[in-house]
Amino acid sequence: MTQHRLGNFIHDKMESILQAWEDFARTIEPPALTMDDTELRDHARQMLTAFASDLATAQSERERSAKSKGLGKRGPDDTAAEIHAEARLLSGYTVVQLVSEYRALRSSVLTLWAADVGDAGTPNMGDVTRFNEAVDQALAESVARYEFMVKQSQNMFLAILGHDLRNPLGTVVTGSNFLMQAVDIPPRYVLVATRMFNSAKRMSKLINDLIDFTRTHLGPGIPIQVKLGNLVGVCEEVVDEMRTYHPERLIELHVPAKIEAIFDESRLAQVLSNLIGNAIQYGTPDEPVSVRLAGDGDDVVVTINNRGAPIAVDHIRTIFDPMVRIAANAGIADSGYMERTSLGIGLYISRQIVHSHGGTVGVESNAADGTTFTMTMPRLPAGFRS
Repeated sequence: MTQHRLGNFIHDKMESILQAWEDFARTIEPPALTMDDTELRDHARQMLTAFASDLATAQSERERSAKSKGLGKRGPDDTAAEIHAEARLLSGYTVVQLVSEYRALRSSVLTLWAADVGDAGTPNMGDVTRFNEAVDQALAESVARYEFMVKQSQNMFLAILGHDLRNPLGTVVTGSNFLMQAVDIPPRYVLVATRMFNSAKRMSKLINDLIDFTRTHLGPGIPIQVKLGNLVGVCEEVVDEMRTYHPERLIELHVPAKIEAIFDESRLAQVLSNLIGNAIQYGTPDEPVSVRLAGDGDDVVVTINNRGAPIAVDHIRTIFDPMVRIAANAGIADSGYMERTSLGIGLYISRQIVHSHGGTVGVESNAADGTTFTMTMPRLPAGFRS
């Protein structure tokens, strides 16, 4: 019997395959509102042509294995699968609907081929395997592009939202601060204004965190503006601020007389505020929070310790990852050191800021010693060294 080759069949029966695939695509909701019939077929035609060409190309076992995992070689240009994913996203398709199209395309080709072969010949089973590998590669490319576009859109939305909220929130802060200083209004109004001011400042911190988070995903990272300064002064200023916010807590500060370094004062203050705030939130109320600054050769080291329930071992590995604490809180009860009153990105942003200074930040936690965050940073960034 004559062997029927799948690649030849795809070329010969292209229109029949496209029609079967289009019939399925039209059953998916929402319909492809942004694509006409020609565009709807065009992506599938390009992918089918690529499949047929792939079937006619000799491949090693390693290359076939890589393709079955979605890791096949590719050129510099976008593939038809990636272009198709972008079009489907713009048309309102979910990733589940996108995947179902590939399932339908695979089924259409193999079903029509089996019917065409019938009793007249023998199908080449190697072609079936190669075809499935090619479809798997296209599916992996399509899903990866779809996910990338979704994340990019989400981050852009967050960046725009955070930026646009700054002005009206600034008005609330300014107005409430003005009322707080008034001497000709009843005390109860001053109390309300104070609460408004404190709430607006907390919202402002969340918005700033949100903007910093999107910067790390959309651009080169969190910007820093470094200059020579005294780290001791920054530590003292932040600790005094935290003492004012939390008069019920004891915050111990251990610093030398002076440590000069080149750094971004406002960004390092942001890191210290985040780390000390976490220590206060999760430390035992009747135990002090300890902040230590020391010089260690060419580096400066800041340690922040609190006593209390240690961080669970499985949380240590992901504590600096963004949004992990939100996901954990959604599924389980709070079981330790998790940010309950923030977006879950404060520690992530702190790490990014420290990394921007050429430093590192880590955490150790146990029942005997409590929880200690350690930030190590060079006094002189790499770009300033002679």
